[in-house]
Amino acid sequence: MTRPLARALRWLATQEEATQRAVLARLGMPDLRTLTEAWDLWAHDGQLPPAGAWSVWLMQAGRGFGKTRAGAEWVNAMARQHADARIALVGATIEDARKVMVEGPSGVIAVARDSEPVIWRPTSGKLRFASGACATIYSEAAPEKLRGPEHHFAWADELAKWRGVAAWDNLMMGLRLGERPRVLVTTTPRPTALLRRIRASPDTAITRGRTRDNPHLPAAFVAAMAADYGATRLGRQELDGELIEDLPGALWPRALIERQRARQVPALVRVVVGVDPPAGSDGDACGIVVAGLGTDGHGYVIEDASIAGASPEGWARAVAAVSDRRAADRVVAEANQGGAMVRSVLLAAQSTLPVRLVHARQGKAARAEPVAALYEAGRVWHAAPFAALEDELAGLVAGGGYHGPGRSPDRADACVWALTALLLERQGDARIRAV
Repeated sequence: MTRPLARALRWLATQEEATQRAVLARLGMPDLRTLTEAWDLWAHDGQLPPAGAWSVWLMQAGRGFGKTRAGAEWVNAMARQHADARIALVGATIEDARKVMVEGPSGVIAVARDSEPVIWRPTSGKLRFASGACATIYSEAAPEKLRGPEHHFAWADELAKWRGVAAWDNLMMGLRLGERPRVLVTTTPRPTALLRRIRASPDTAITRGRTRDNPHLPAAFVAAMAADYGATRLGRQELDGELIEDLPGALWPRALIERQRARQVPALVRVVVGVDPPAGSDGDACGIVVAGLGTDGHGYVIEDASIAGASPEGWARAVAAVSDRRAADRVVAEANQGGAMVRSVLLAAQSTLPVRLVHARQGKAARAEPVAALYEAGRVWHAAPFAALEDELAGLVAGGGYHGPGRSPDRADACVWALTALLLERQGDARIRAV
């Protein structure tokens, strides 16, 4: 593509639809073909190679993001730019490599330019590009096949499905041709040892993508996936492309949180708002979590109303608002950061707010252990996915310590206070109310 044409196409991509249609109507078939083959114009964020001198490009993205299309386009580009290139195409199985990476609707053959046809020989598992470059398919399940062959470039697809590391090691040891050998890894993430190792390498450049980032997917499909999976661990992994791992000794393993999702919430006999006030207005968030005691005797986390960066008056108003909205019986607030101030600020926001101050005599993780045991016993449920809260719960480790997002588990601490008040202290009777 000439530079003037490339500039013209980029300009066209920024115009209104009516202008685009008018310009396209005047183009002949050669120009239209050039336009459709201009991948750098149609690719969305995360599908184009990152800048820098990377050796491994890890495209970590959700399903339907367009990883296969991006991989196939990159392979064709390498073949176009390097006539002598030897390229390895490695799938989890040889069937995956053939049906997805080569023959699929977004595979190497499908995205090749009309003027640059690819010759595919299935019996030998080899492709020949118009430039003279060649590619060979391999299977992770047969790592010995990668022992010996040398390559300039490689595309490793769905690496999170790979069962071991032998294929990767053999691939990398043979990636030694040319001045800058490179490999593209496309995968929806899972917390495997190999993926962790690749992510941690200083030679790895990572791009990310979510299912909803692909504008070509049906809106109804994207909406249905969000409704069904939302902020659950499965949704965040398979749709948002997040790598979600369990810490050794985590009080709330991810599987436990997923297990304790409520299909429905019964009528609640008590509602408590747990509050973990911040030390200042520019530091940690104010944890505000609402939990209720069901008629079945179980606890239900029903809302995370935490707020960050607010003044004392700001977070106090947020507490008062959620207390009204949920008709809470009590606000339980940690008083270690100035008990009198916490009470006065909350009562200034709403004079009738039923405030009870609690003092932390143990560390956050030690306080959390009895509540985590309630989850293990099946006595606490989450009424909806609460991604930020659940990330903090998963960061609390048995024996002390926090290794989750942020400096402090403010949301998790508020949740612990609320559930402690509901389930670990003797409570009086109260009227029944619906969520």
